[in-house]
Amino acid sequence: MSVQLSISIVAYHNYDDIKKAVSTLEEYTPTTLTKKIYIVDNGAQTGSNTEFVSFLSKYEDVQYIDAKKNLGFGKGHNFVLPLIDSEYHCIMNPDIVFTEDAFTPILEYMDNRPSVGMVIPNIVDSNGKRQNVYRKELTIFDMFIRMFCKGLFPKRMADHTLQYEDYTKPFHVPFGQGSFLVIRSSLFKKIKGFDENFFMYVEDADLCKRVNQVSTLMYFPNATVVHKWEKGSHKNKTLFKYHIQSAKYYFHKWGYKWI
Repeated sequence: MSVQLSISIVAYHNYDDIKKAVSTLEEYTPTTLTKKIYIVDNGAQTGSNTEFVSFLSKYEDVQYIDAKKNLGFGKGHNFVLPLIDSEYHCIMNPDIVFTEDAFTPILEYMDNRPSVGMVIPNIVDSNGKRQNVYRKELTIFDMFIRMFCKGLFPKRMADHTLQYEDYTKPFHVPFGQGSFLVIRSSLFKKIKGFDENFFMYVEDADLCKRVNQVSTLMYFPNATVVHKWEKGSHKNKTLFKYHIQSAKYYFHKWGYKWI
């Protein structure tokens, strides 16, 4: 059955986060907005997620999918591409928390602007501070600063993270972090979702670039979600390796833009 909104969340042992995400999503999203939520589990272990699956079964509009293996971030979200029959699709991280009805104003905004293919809302931390998830297109220099030289080149980083924009108004975003993006389902299918050559990290930059080639990604100020954002690759050597590999693939694909 066709719905207005579909949502995909990729799980990897973070069941408590997803329970919070789903419960707050259900609490604040009006029932008049028809939706379908897909949970793609990349890390299911026999018997370890029984309580989680039981929790999800309370919601008629939630579908749990055991991916049987770790597909990675982009491929996990792409898993639902053949399943979605919606007008809009939300790519959502497990650590998102709702404190208001975020979807209704986003969908109304997109309904009235056919040229807008994807939207990123106001994303804040648990203290209400806006996160630096809005960026210019990636360059090697900007990635190097973020990974190895935090605190240096503050003006450059402020420019890269669009600190000089007016966040009270919508504006075009070259690269919006993939923690919460709402895209037209037809566009998501047209561009065949995420590039599955990325296992995790940087696939959101690639997606945004491809969206902006045929449509527009806009920041929308009148909807807010909370994002915990633990920045795992800054703490874990394996995740850091994935980040570096993804960056190399991205620049090989799109050209080595140094500065």
